[in-house]
Amino acid sequence: MRLRARIALLTLVFTGIGALAACGANPSATATTQKPLSASSRSATSSPRATPSPRRLPASPALQIVGEPGRAKAKNGVKAKGAVLADATTGQVLWARAATTERPMASVTKVMTALLVLQAGHLNQQIQVPKAAFTYAWKYGGESAALHPGDKLTVGELLEALLLPSGADAAYTLANYYGPGLTAFEAKMNATAARMGMNQTHFTSPDGLPYPTETSTYSSPADLLTLGLAAMRYPAFRSIVDQRFYQLKKGPGHHQYWWDNTNDLIESYQGALGIKDGYTDDAGHCLLFEATRNGRTLIGVVLGSPPTGTAAGAQDAARMLNWGFGLHAAG
Repeated sequence: MRLRARIALLTLVFTGIGALAACGANPSATATTQKPLSASSRSATSSPRATPSPRRLPASPALQIVGEPGRAKAKNGVKAKGAVLADATTGQVLWARAATTERPMASVTKVMTALLVLQAGHLNQQIQVPKAAFTYAWKYGGESAALHPGDKLTVGELLEALLLPSGADAAYTLANYYGPGLTAFEAKMNATAARMGMNQTHFTSPDGLPYPTETSTYSSPADLLTLGLAAMRYPAFRSIVDQRFYQLKKGPGHHQYWWDNTNDLIESYQGALGIKDGYTDDAGHCLLFEATRNGRTLIGVVLGSPPTGTAAGAQDAARMLNWGFGLHAAG
């Protein structure tokens, strides 16, 4: 990527964040969160607490292009077709590959679904799981949180089901409620993406399932970096995506649930904070990720990591993170 293109990439990321703020997405004003438990495992709680103020992103920093991880050892390098790595605090882009190229991003789509829900708030509101949610996930071959039709779960609990086991049934339930209806919710997803400056992004589902075609829902590494920065401003979102699992004990109106995090980076990389993985045949392995080490936090995206194993996206992310944190240590 040429220097001019990378300058445009950095400008795009911060323009998107500014646009989100301008359209009234104030995490502290719109989301009511539930009290978080331990990072490795949490049981559900209905005790609300005040939402802490989100991290404030600074103005665009001076651009510094550093290089490409793994260039010296190509066989050990990043294999993703598209990727970007940035400092999560300053927004400084450290490295990018085909960062503005449109590609399907599979279940990373669910981050936008979660963002719209968080903007709407009311996380303690109960929603009844419709029977159509099961039918929808089964029809399109999506991952499932094994939600029981008729169960009543809070919005916060449904976000756990959306982001950890990557439940298409949870995506359907939330989109149907907040649209109302899938068509209206997808329109909101696309309108929000436009306001955020995500110009290489389009949604045809709340979950990234490959319909009506394998590539009808798509984005770019640059756009997903914008999305990740926006979502991680919400404490409620951060408290979900850094968990290894979530247990919801049986209670009035719902069954017991146990949801493992499908993001392999959480289990395998020290300091990983999230965010969301995805896979389809056309998309390959995709991952929007964030990690911290020695006081520095990096955020990145990989799209189209080859299907060499279930953790291919996490392996690419780990290479990029090691390289990025190494730069800081060397400096």
